[in-house]
Amino acid sequence: MNAKRLEAFSDGVMAIIITIMILEIRAPAGDGWEDLKPLFHKFIAYILSFIYVGIYWNNHHHLWQAVEHVNGKILWANLHLLFWLSLFPFSTAWMGENYISFVPVAVYGFILFMASVAWYILAQLVIKEEGKESRVGQAFQSDKKTKVSMVIYAVATVIAIYQPFVSICIYALVAALWFIPDKRIEKKLKDR
Repeated sequence: MNAKRLEAFSDGVMAIIITIMILEIRAPAGDGWEDLKPLFHKFIAYILSFIYVGIYWNNHHHLWQAVEHVNGKILWANLHLLFWLSLFPFSTAWMGENYISFVPVAVYGFILFMASVAWYILAQLVIKEEGKESRVGQAFQSDKKTKVSMVIYAVATVIAIYQPFVSICIYALVAALWFIPDKRIEKKLKDR
């Protein structure tokens, strides 16, 4: 089975996720600068989530450039990833409204954690299908960055119970670590 349809569907879902996130930020009733102040935290949450969706889109795109075959397990694993990403608009809006409350910040972190777990599962299934000697297999031989990110998300989610703002800063730090697209697959594509 070809990966192009899976990639196109996923691109569409991610575009819709970004669209829904911005639609959660309503324009203020007034026309002055002071009317924008209540939207500040919502906008910061949107920027963070936009970056995360962008990171997943970039890495997702790179992954499918190296994949030759997909199977039913990979299709379901991809849907599993899209499920967690589709929760970003909800968690972004909630955290943007309640950025100093631990439950919305912890829920946001849990969704980040589960999206990273889903990404890891997807990558492992692709490696199993393609083989360890494939471009994907070689690129993901040592996927420390994903594993470390999962641990950081889990820890930050717990920290949110005590210090929600610290957790938000940690989420932003992990996003900064992933901001530059993963070059491993690009390098393997050039090598062949």
